[in-house]
Amino acid sequence: MISYLARRLLQAVLVMLIVSVIVFIILHALPGGLVRAQLGPRASAYSVHQLEVTEGLLNPLPVQYGIWLLHLLEGNFGFSYKLNQPVAGLLANYLPRTLLLVGISSVLTVAIGVPMGLWQGYRRNKPDDHALSASMLILYAMPDFLLGVILIILLSLDLPVFPSTATAFGSSLSADVEVLVLPVAALTLGNVSYYSRYMRASVIDNLLEDYVRTARAKGNSRRRVVVRHVMRNSLSSTITNIGLTLPFVFSGALIIEELFNFPGIGLLFWDASQSRDYPVLLGVVLVVTASVVAGSLLADIGYAIIDPRVRYA
Repeated sequence: MISYLARRLLQAVLVMLIVSVIVFIILHALPGGLVRAQLGPRASAYSVHQLEVTEGLLNPLPVQYGIWLLHLLEGNFGFSYKLNQPVAGLLANYLPRTLLLVGISSVLTVAIGVPMGLWQGYRRNKPDDHALSASMLILYAMPDFLLGVILIILLSLDLPVFPSTATAFGSSLSADVEVLVLPVAALTLGNVSYYSRYMRASVIDNLLEDYVRTARAKGNSRRRVVVRHVMRNSLSSTITNIGLTLPFVFSGALIIEELFNFPGIGLLFWDASQSRDYPVLLGVVLVVTASVVAGSLLADIGYAIIDPRVRYA
């Protein structure tokens, strides 16, 4: 188990290094360069040269990358020249809200999608299975922003139950709960369909395995076999999907936060893209990448715990 974890941890570090190189290359391939983005297109050549000297942009690229990576390891993500604040401070302020939004929606997604998929697999080709499959297919085909718009129309405009914007977030616990309902629901609904479909397919495949027939031959009921044996074997692919779907959850959070004006890194990223605040954009990309890599690593660990064969592969 220790060697398995060490290999996965080494892979995660390598992925982060590769991403840092890609982000660094993007940083130097920006239209007009980072200096022009700060000073504007009408800046004089002298001002541009002076800022390049100040920020060390005239050094060789490997030297610049080493300095930039060292600053990242120290927690220095640069300075937002539009908001006039350190990027690390902005991320520390906005990231916990996005993690709250993504965390709640992920927990609800697994808590609803996995039992639903297990029930559909157990009840395959029954009327309730067909009804749930059709509903999940419709939700699966809808993009997050469309789900958000539908929820706003139904639960904020037609039935003014929940607020459509998160302007009151942080004022009180009751206001935060009300504000979170629609964004969490928009993120959860689409992902529930994803998990339930995969769980259903995995349960159906496992029901055809020999160990199921053996357990039934020993006198175990079908329900007991599904709960005691099939569910655990079916969870392996579902746990893998948790790590694989994290990028889509974060990308969906970016759209949802802009749609509901939720003060997370998605809204921060959107505002920074409108003002061409490149240090903020790159800081968000690095943090989201680190979160996705960490999620994938946790999924691998969970996969190894459920299926011991993975540790010795």
